[in-house]
Amino acid sequence: MRKKHDYAALLKYMRMLEDGYSIDYIHKKFGIGKEQLQCLWLLYQEYGVSVLCRKKNIRASGELKQQIVLDIEKNHLTLVQASLKYGVSATRLSVWLKVFREQGLDALLITKKRGRPPGMGRPRKKKPEEMTELERLREENEYLRTENALLKKVKALVEEREARLREIGQKPSKN
Repeated sequence: MRKKHDYAALLKYMRMLEDGYSIDYIHKKFGIGKEQLQCLWLLYQEYGVSVLCRKKNIRASGELKQQIVLDIEKNHLTLVQASLKYGVSATRLSVWLKVFREQGLDALLITKKRGRPPGMGRPRKKKPEEMTELERLREENEYLRTENALLKKVKALVEEREARLREIGQKPSKN
């Protein structure tokens, strides 16, 4: 389970690092990722408190992904360095690098469609005036079958409850 760290907690970690605590100690004690903490520490040292505020996520285009991955490969940047340079999380960069190494540079151009695929909702019901006589009768038949199954289930549950009460010596209620 990933734990979200709010502004106050991140500021506390930065103050602890200023006081001489190690990144390993804070990582183990508070459950924040080492790389995230290291990246935040470098940003904090360079830009101050403002980097601890949450930023709006940006959606990178395929060309930007390719440019960043090529820069990392060509200049042998670490994920933290690239994260600082481009403002993209190190985790996201590692995913892009994995895709690049497994499927090639063109795979970064492919973007997945977001949201629920079409056709996953319930089928629309027809209004009674739009239905044919056969459709209306089939729907009524299905409704009656469902109602019948429900009544049988309720009857079975009531009988089971009465049998249990008889076993322990109580008389069932008249309800």
